[in-house]
Amino acid sequence: MPTTNELRPLPDSVIVVLYGATGDLAGRMVLPALAEVHERDLTPANWRLVGCARDDLDDEGFRRRFEESVSRSRGSLPDDWSTVRERARYAKGFSEDDPGTLPQLLQELRGELAGSGSEPLVLHFLAVPPAAFGPITRGLGAHGLAEGARVVYEKPYGTSLQSFEELDALVKEVLDEEQVFRIDHFLGKEAVQSIYAIRFANQLFGSEWSKESVEQVQIDVPEDLDVANRAAFYEATGAALDMLVTHLFQVAGQVAMDPPADLRDPDSVLDAREEVLKSFRPLDPARDVVLGQFDGYTSIDGVPANSVQDTFVAARLWVDTDRWRGVPFLLRTGKRMARKDQRITLVLRPPEGPLMDELHEPNTIEIGFAGDGEVILGITVKTPGPDLTFSSGRARLDLDDVPGGEPLSAYASLIQDALVGDRSLFTTAEGLRAAFTAFAPLQGPDRPTPVPYAPGSWGPQEARRLAEPRRWMLGE
Repeated sequence: MPTTNELRPLPDSVIVVLYGATGDLAGRMVLPALAEVHERDLTPANWRLVGCARDDLDDEGFRRRFEESVSRSRGSLPDDWSTVRERARYAKGFSEDDPGTLPQLLQELRGELAGSGSEPLVLHFLAVPPAAFGPITRGLGAHGLAEGARVVYEKPYGTSLQSFEELDALVKEVLDEEQVFRIDHFLGKEAVQSIYAIRFANQLFGSEWSKESVEQVQIDVPEDLDVANRAAFYEATGAALDMLVTHLFQVAGQVAMDPPADLRDPDSVLDAREEVLKSFRPLDPARDVVLGQFDGYTSIDGVPANSVQDTFVAARLWVDTDRWRGVPFLLRTGKRMARKDQRITLVLRPPEGPLMDELHEPNTIEIGFAGDGEVILGITVKTPGPDLTFSSGRARLDLDDVPGGEPLSAYASLIQDALVGDRSLFTTAEGLRAAFTAFAPLQGPDRPTPVPYAPGSWGPQEARRLAEPRRWMLGE
């Protein structure tokens, strides 16, 4: 898979500017990931971090927050933490109208890093609500901070096809496409990246990766958490917009893409995934989508009593390529479900031959992408004993048990890719345009009304029909 190599080396030095540096996302994900990338020697020797937010802090106050975030997330600090924390500085406030102290601080840090070789790379990371993307982007242009920089945008990058187009047009006024890194942390997960190796380095799997052998593809991300602490966000967004058009469509693209011309060339990988996203058939809300809302959702503070927001979505996606035409991609996610998991399952067609009518469970290739990830084979074996009967079993490989393996967290992997300019695991404008186009019917007048489901269940019973004549392989 694409890695740092001679064609895409690390810059001599880098300045990471983290907008929203005191927010929840920065504290839970981005700051710990920066420490992880440093500890794994995946940053330049000379790097600096600038936290940028509205809070009234100084350098030392931000360094304390940095330390608390890393310690809370990892349970420990890097051995050289006393040096790492001194790399962090703070700039209060930044807007289109007033850049605050950021330009002056960047100039000071450029002077500190001047002896490291070339001009330092500036990586702007926008860990802010989507409403701030436009103003910050315009500010980067207005205050001369965009030239030569790279800019990481969190999701959601737009909430509809129209809002995506408006945001992207604004971004393109300031930045070239090669400067833009639209993050989807599901693509940074080790097991999702491992799809490349599973397919292209193993004849056992690669030969089965098409409609000739695969009856269904299921991408299942149930969650057992409530939405009580995110009620306002969830009421404005819902499960389908929060998860389907971003994470699950992107994972489906990773599974469905044709082999890239060169797996180590990020542009080749991007082109292959983008091409298959363009082949997603627009959803048919009446036939291929079931929305749900868990019982008790409208009793949560901040949720209207008459809310019709979805907390569950199951969708049947069709990929109109020669490789996958006619194979349903079944996508499912929701809150307050039976358990938390993240799983891709290729359900294989029954084998032809003398036993085809005696086998009741399909063979499967499963990729669990929660945590460090796992690969599971669902196979049929003879039941031990005197009779010729058959049983289904599962053989498991945990990816963190692979010799020499040191998994990176998803955010650390993507930050490292942004440092070297590898965009293969980031979403492109064309890819997101295709995803929003396929998703658009679900935002129109044919959107189905969510049906109720019990907390702790696998969602509405109505979703079962999407998997027929099979079943949802996870949990049912």
